[in-house]
Amino acid sequence: MKELEILKETVLKEYPRMSREGCFNFKCHKDISCFNMCCSDVNIFLTPYDIIRLKNRLKISSQEFLDKYTFLPIDENQNHPVVMLKMRQDENKTCPFVGTDGCTVYQDRPWSCRMFPLGVASPKDEGERKGEEFYFMIQEPVCQGYHENQSWTVDRWIKDQGVERYSEMGELFKEISLHEFFRERKQLTPAKLEMFYMVCYNIDKFREFVLESSFLQRFDVDEETIVEIRKDDEELLKFGINWLRFSLFGEKTMRLRSDYRPTPRAASSVAAPQP
Repeated sequence: MKELEILKETVLKEYPRMSREGCFNFKCHKDISCFNMCCSDVNIFLTPYDIIRLKNRLKISSQEFLDKYTFLPIDENQNHPVVMLKMRQDENKTCPFVGTDGCTVYQDRPWSCRMFPLGVASPKDEGERKGEEFYFMIQEPVCQGYHENQSWTVDRWIKDQGVERYSEMGELFKEISLHEFFRERKQLTPAKLEMFYMVCYNIDKFREFVLESSFLQRFDVDEETIVEIRKDDEELLKFGINWLRFSLFGEKTMRLRSDYRPTPRAASSVAAPQP
């Protein structure tokens, strides 16, 4: 994880910055000499939306996906759980979803795969507006796609690769992962860390928590929302982000039912899933 911090620092200081109108050349295809090489020995952090798309593509539960395809990196500087894709334990540490003909989950590949060869960063200071994003070319020596004669603008690449929906859902995740609570170096309790992990990554378990516990007896959730979160993972994730803002940070994004009278034990169980 320390290497990633060094990379971020290098990007902010040294990489040429591109706007949405910036131009570059790139093309990846099966006949290129480096085909599939970029999918080996690489760190891929998965967003909550990445996991929703992949587990639905594979027709498995979020729990099964997490158990089979991911791991949690350990870093003393982490303030919340992050999930990474587990590479195959072969000589090249290849992605589990890569076959001889390329990506087997291409339509539902993660955000970072869609963006390549572009990266995106936000400067934190340098006198610039806080949170202002810029784009840059990822410097990958093995990749020959940079030398192909096909030109793009950043904006056209983002639209062509279907990045926009991923970015929209990613902004919701940033509301939690980059929350002021963490910027102030505060720490979540173990129970709240568990809740963060469940809502953001184990979406099917979160659905059970909402629908099969006393959650809906406690909180005022309209019928239309209940119908949506029963069947739609994206709507459930949006609902979950609001729940985290309430349960982790004390924001007024949820309302208790007016007819709910909690017992001390019930009140204490609101913030964490029960075993």
